[in-house]
Amino acid sequence: MNAPLKSNESAHTPAMSEHEYKEAKFFQTFGSIPSPAFHDPEEQTRVWGRPWGCTTDVGKLRAVLMHRPGDELNIVENKPMPEIGGFGDPEKGWYWIGKTLPDLAAMQAAHDKFTALLRAEGVDVILIDKAAPGAMKQIYCRDSVIAVKGGAIVTRLARKVRRGEELAVTRALAKAGCPIIGTLHGEAVFEGGGFAILDEKTAVCSVSVACNPEGVRQVEVLLNSVGIDLIKVPMPGYRIHIDGSFIMVDHDKAIVNINELPYVFIQELEKRGIQMIELPPEDNAFSLNCLALAPGRVLMHETRTPRLADRLARAGVEVLTIDYECVELGGGGIHCSTGPLARDPA
Repeated sequence: MNAPLKSNESAHTPAMSEHEYKEAKFFQTFGSIPSPAFHDPEEQTRVWGRPWGCTTDVGKLRAVLMHRPGDELNIVENKPMPEIGGFGDPEKGWYWIGKTLPDLAAMQAAHDKFTALLRAEGVDVILIDKAAPGAMKQIYCRDSVIAVKGGAIVTRLARKVRRGEELAVTRALAKAGCPIIGTLHGEAVFEGGGFAILDEKTAVCSVSVACNPEGVRQVEVLLNSVGIDLIKVPMPGYRIHIDGSFIMVDHDKAIVNINELPYVFIQELEKRGIQMIELPPEDNAFSLNCLALAPGRVLMHETRTPRLADRLARAGVEVLTIDYECVELGGGGIHCSTGPLARDPA
């Protein structure tokens, strides 16, 4: 049995002290305000200067991360590796595909034409000031950053020669004022060429040597936090990136290399009503490596793509072209050279 209350005790909560009262009034007036969300466009503009991130792979491109090739390519030496069809040094981790060594002047000229075209399209080209030491693939910015609602995810690159690009990317994003909503850690590896956005609520990624299960898990957690589901597509053999087989070019159109995609993913695209424009079998795989500048408006390599360009035109997709072959010899093309940071919503 409870003891009876004494005459000077109360059954109610003791009255607040003056300090406690003022503290409560303070937090009632100036307390936590979780809404609007971090990625709300008005909130982003007020705090970060513009709405950052991408909810589509084809919305009007507003900002992109790029790197003009430079002295980092000096690591490439005349060390032929016929077994890979080019040059390489397994100990240092670098490789270069093709019969000739890199032509830095030609690469810089091609990259300058590329960035000039983007700026003429109204795109804010954000350049990495300096590559990581020996990072001879820093030009391929697609792999080191993913943009989703509200900002960027800095990835962790799989191959030895690419480790360290993350720091140069992080510095460039910070300098530009782009919020970083996550980074990969531990033994996770994930490269942006293995990632694509289908719509505002759905993304897809490869599961491969460049996007391991731990990397996929960490990316999925970040995506889920902004309401995006992730479809995982196991890549065959040593295929590393989904952008070698699938690239969106309009809200309901995609280029596909039909023989390198699992049937279940093809079914998913059909279910979503996405028109698949097949890569002609006689075309080089790099024909697919293009960049959507806006819905139904893409930039492609001018000499590799006549058959695919015809198919795109028949599907109502406008095609712009540049010569980018000297850069492609390094292992990546137009799509690989760009890390979109902001696009208009669908």
